[in-house]
Amino acid sequence: MPDEVRRGLREALKTVAVALKEGSLNKGAPFALAGSYALWARGGPEPDHDVDFMVAEQDAPAAMALLAEHGLQVVQPPEDWLFKVFIGDSMVDVIFRSAGVSVERSHFAGVDELEVESVAMPVLAATTLMTDKLLAMEEHACDFGAVLPAARAVREQIDWASVRTAVKGNPYAEAFLYLLDRLAISSAT
Repeated sequence: MPDEVRRGLREALKTVAVALKEGSLNKGAPFALAGSYALWARGGPEPDHDVDFMVAEQDAPAAMALLAEHGLQVVQPPEDWLFKVFIGDSMVDVIFRSAGVSVERSHFAGVDELEVESVAMPVLAATTLMTDKLLAMEEHACDFGAVLPAARAVREQIDWASVRTAVKGNPYAEAFLYLLDRLAISSAT
C-alpha cells in the first residue's frame, strides 16, 4: 500500500475517533474501533481498504449528526447496516448492524482503551473481532486468506471456545476454524 494511502487512512481513523469520543463522553453512547484496523491495533497486519468503527444501532443517527457537525462528509449508502464518512480519499465505515443483527450497546462489553496512532480510543476485544469477522463469512464473502494473517497475529488474545460457540452453524466460519486448528493457530476444544 502506498504511504500516502496509509497516512490518509490513519488520519481518518484518528479524526473520526476523536469526534466520536467527544460525543460519547457527552452522551454516554459507546463506540469502538472495529474490523481490520482494530485487529491491526492489536498486532495484526495493516489493512489497505477502509477503517471501521462500530456504534449501537440506537446511537447511529446521533453519531451521523455528530460527525457531520464536525464538518466531515457523511454519506448514507444503499446498504442499511452502516453509514460512511469520507475524509479526503479515505473512507470510514460506521457499522451499526453486523451479520444482519442490530449492534446493541452490550456489544461493547470488554472493549479495551488502546492508544492507536497517539489517540486513546476504545477497541473491540480480539474475541469479538474474530467472531464478527467469521460471522460475516458467507457464500459471496469467504476470503480465508484475508483473515488468516490477523488470526495468526492475535491468536493469544482470542477466547477460541467463545468464538466456536458464537459461530456454530455457519459452515464457512466452522471451516475456517478447522483450518486454524490444522495450522495449530487455535486450540480445538
